[in-house]
Amino acid sequence: MGGRYGEDALVVAVRAPAVDGRATEAALAALAKALGCPARDVALVSGATSRTKLIEVPDDRAGRLAELLGS
Repeated sequence: MGGRYGEDALVVAVRAPAVDGRATEAALAALAKALGCPARDVALVSGATSRTKLIEVPDDRAGRLAELLGS
């Protein structure tokens, strides 16, 4: 399950365990899929070991990101 958190954050739920970065990798892959871009284009900026992560996405996916955020 996923969704929105607040006004400018998404919740990305994954089944991968939070061990050795597997949950982070799964979350990045899920976000890339939702945005319709290759996983290599989605980058973790901060929060590798935190539940809250800052992710960089391609500029051309800004419209899709706004859709996901419900803006």
